[in-house]
Amino acid sequence: MQTKLSRRTFIKTASVAGSALFMGISLSNKFDLIIKNAKIVDGSGRPVYKNDIGIIGNKVVAIDDLANSSADIILDVAGKHVSPGFIDIHTHTDKELLVNNKAESKIRQGVTTEVGGNCGSSVFPLLPKDIKDMRTSGLEKYGIEMKWKNIDEFFSALEKNKTSINYASFTGHGDIRAFTVGRNDVEPTKDQLKKMKWLISESMEMGSLGLSTGLEYSPGSYAKTDELIELCKTVASKNGVYATHMRNEDDTVEEAIQEALDIAEYSKVSLQISHLKACNKANWHKVENMLRMIGDANKSGIPVHADRYPYIAYGTGLSAFLPLWARQGNTDDVIERLKDKNQIKKIYEYTDSRGIRIGGWDRVVISSCSEKHNKKWEGMSIKDCAGECNKSELDFIKELLIEERLNPGIVGFAMDEKNLEKVLADNLVMAGSDGTAVAPYGKLGTGKPHPRYYGTFPRVIGKFCREDKIFDLQTAIKKMTLMPAEKLNLKNRGQIKKGYYADLVVFNFDNVIDKATFKDPHNYPTGIEKVIVNGKLTINDGVHTGALNGDIIRHKT
Repeated sequence: MQTKLSRRTFIKTASVAGSALFMGISLSNKFDLIIKNAKIVDGSGRPVYKNDIGIIGNKVVAIDDLANSSADIILDVAGKHVSPGFIDIHTHTDKELLVNNKAESKIRQGVTTEVGGNCGSSVFPLLPKDIKDMRTSGLEKYGIEMKWKNIDEFFSALEKNKTSINYASFTGHGDIRAFTVGRNDVEPTKDQLKKMKWLISESMEMGSLGLSTGLEYSPGSYAKTDELIELCKTVASKNGVYATHMRNEDDTVEEAIQEALDIAEYSKVSLQISHLKACNKANWHKVENMLRMIGDANKSGIPVHADRYPYIAYGTGLSAFLPLWARQGNTDDVIERLKDKNQIKKIYEYTDSRGIRIGGWDRVVISSCSEKHNKKWEGMSIKDCAGECNKSELDFIKELLIEERLNPGIVGFAMDEKNLEKVLADNLVMAGSDGTAVAPYGKLGTGKPHPRYYGTFPRVIGKFCREDKIFDLQTAIKKMTLMPAEKLNLKNRGQIKKGYYADLVVFNFDNVIDKATFKDPHNYPTGIEKVIVNGKLTINDGVHTGALNGDIIRHKT
């Protein structure tokens, strides 16, 4: 879409051109876009400096005094900071970009590159039944047809649809395992393991960044360490990354970190630990040792990093409060166990222990339901929901899971603010939302999603940098730009540099902040004034221009 020039912008451009002609200066150095008077935070970690930025096509071609240069669009951003576009290294965005290709909740917080397929879950590869189910649910839920079987076909669908942001993806281990072994707690045969490795290799040849695991979720949780080492050897051979939602994030979190480090050491893979945290008060004291373990491993030569969202509550599905053995098989299998009087007592024992460990059911809030009659529970704690319908918390959870076919989303307040600051400030930790591209309107505007969907990156700058001062601005920006670009081998992104892609954010450091809350999450942040994606002005003074200039970023093996 051609961006229309405002009268003010036209006057500025004409004025520069007219002055140049009057002074006899050549206009051969003509740009598509010039950003003037920028306070540049270039992503490298170097101090802020002032200069102009010249863009031709999708690349930055000049960082210099461009006062005597002309351009189709000139943006004078005096007093404002300009950084590389933010790279969200940990997201769950995929088919949402087909529902709303503006990616509103992400582009408006300055995210120009989204990395999906995390926590062991991707929308590929798909078995024939999965393809049929996806097409049916896509038509019923969103009114669009979804049909692909692998990452190449999915990427092609995104390219055909176009999107406001760049997009890359991991391949989910849970989907690889379901495709090959099934959804039960069994070890793969030698042939099945060989097929899993082949699927990972094929997926990476088609552009996947590597492998992600969700070891707290079925069926990925049924994998033994040796299986993961073997799979990661394939990832390492293609210079990919292993991103892991570890096997545990509370009582045995240190053991889970050690397992992740062992996998990286023996497979020689680059390791990214997802949303690093210690859940439940009994484990808060472990954070310093967790960071020490990761730091020592990195110094010893293991390429390990982590990411974290800037909130003290996690978001997941209510079904995660069921024991792993009860989550085997498909949705109908799990529901049958919930209805079985001989099994529900054992399920309740585990679920009750989860409620006790987090500190009570008032700390677990329903964030989304599919059925219309259950929408009233969104934003309410499980304790309050159960009280309103005169049921025990365990009975309420069981019945809601059955009615919603295991789909309710929840938010759990399990973490400590001081620990959050320690994790975010660590020099091996990047910012990642663990969120999804949604919008306050349309089919993606439902429920009460975690505010990280809308506010992660402005919150890092506004709260943790400007207000709490846990790091300086150049460090905050590096954690959201060059660090993830280098970790994921995203070439020529993550830094303001000649020859790099023109993914840029103009923000007001004095007032940038998140506005999404747990009670009212569908709110855009303030202070993110302009966003440029591959050279195209996409957000201009809080308005989406309609530009759909994002690229699909395929890993080069």
